[in-house]
Formats: sequence, C-alpha cells, structure tokens
Amino acid sequence: MALERTLAILKPDCVRKQLIGEVTARIQKAGFKILGMKMTRLTKETAGGFYAVHKGRPFYDGLVEFMSSGACVPIALEKENAVADYRTLIGATDPKDAAEGTIRKLYADNKGENIVHGSDSAENGRIEIAYFFSESELVANGM
Repeated sequence: MALERTLAILKPDCVRKQLIGEVTARIQKAGFKILGMKMTRLTKETAGGFYAVHKGRPFYDGLVEFMSSGACVPIALEKENAVADYRTLIGATDPKDAAEGTIRKLYADNKGENIVHGSDSAENGRIEIAYFFSESELVANGM
C-alpha cells in the first residue's frame, strides 16, 4: 500500500480548549507522520476559499465565521491509508454520532464546533495541504 497524505486542521475550538498537544499526541500514536504543522489565523477570505466547495450550502457562512474566529493549526500528515485511517481516528462530524474513543467523541461540543478537519479523499488531501503549505515546507518522512 502506498503512502497517502491528508490534511488535519485543529480548529479554533481545539486551540481555545488548549487541546493541541493532546490531539496531536493521539494523531502520532495512531502512526501518522507530521510533515508540516503551523499555527495560523484564517481570515474570512482564506476560510471561505478553503471551504469554497461548500459555498451555497446552509452551513457555509457559519463554518467560515467559526474557522476565522481564532487560531487554528493545519497539519500535513502522511501514512499508508492516511485519509481513511484519519477519518476513523477523528470520528463522525457530529460528536453525538462519533464512535467511543474518537477525537470528536472525546473533545467536540457539537457538529459545528467539532475540534478537527480531515480531508475526504487522497486527491483533496493533496489540494488541501497545498492550500496551507508549499512543498518546501513539508519534511519528507518526518526527518
């Protein structure tokens, strides 16, 4: 199986709750290599651009507002089967539907403020990582 990349974003609620270390530790314990990580604050424009695929959907404006409400931490991750494994690790979008022990079940308050973002495909993982990181900012194989 080939290595895949996926983008995690520790959302503003994760940063506010001071859970960066806890969530990052869970990601690493699950076997993911961190290729790049930074703290940033999205503007409404950058958040809107990132979530442009959802423009026109009922939750879009609230999502953009939330994602630009405070600092967040985009993280480029790599491992075999990264997209599916990360989505399993974080759990369902709505924490009340998430499996026990998943990041969202443990830490998220609701569907709108659900601690983390995860890419939904390997192709989108590549696109999303490129939104936050240039290739030169990524450290291959965690070295």
